Amino acid sequence: MAKATERSPEALRADPDSRVSRFMRSALSILAETGRTDFTVLEVVERSKTSLRSFYQHFSTKDELLLALVDSIMAESTTRWRELTEPLPAAEALRVLIDRICTPAETTKQDSIARGLTYYNDRLAETLPREYSRVLSPLHELIAELLERGIDEQTFRPDIEVETTAALIMQAVLGSMRLRSLGAELNGAPIDAEHIYDFCVRGLLPR
Repeated sequence: MAKATERSPEALRADPDSRVSRFMRSALSILAETGRTDFTVLEVVERSKTSLRSFYQHFSTKDELLLALVDSIMAESTTRWRELTEPLPAAEALRVLIDRICTPAETTKQDSIARGLTYYNDRLAETLPREYSRVLSPLHELIAELLERGIDEQTFRPDIEVETTAALIMQAVLGSMRLRSLGAELNGAPIDAEHIYDFCVRGLLPR
């Protein structure tokens, strides 16, 4: 049986009453309440009113469940970010993208979900590296497209290694989200989207 991590987010949304969707909604609900990812498979099963047998028919581990959740969120978010940045010049598009990624959550529940999943990313990278890379690939592709656009516009250096630089920018932005509070402790000011954009764009501009 194909695992949920091999299914597209579109397929999951097309069948909101499926067992897979119920498990994902239950995990999301727990995250929204606690901001923690140390819940158990049994807690997810009880909340979804299904069975352990059913869970393991779709997911081998809790990591696979959370990966599917990140996959869905990342795919939906990247689609919105692409629409926002498509009409803009490359440098401004990159600024908007970084700003959107770093925008604080609007509600307590959204903040709890974002905080929980942000800190779980490292575990997914360790336990499911190939699958996690696939989940991040839409964002990586979008950043690479912006770099290529900037090269065509002669805004960015023509000698940029696009794929590698896109990966570094993506990791810098996602990693910096963990440093908001730490930045305030280190230098007295939180690290925000403008700081991250300035850091990233310096390596892109002609010398």
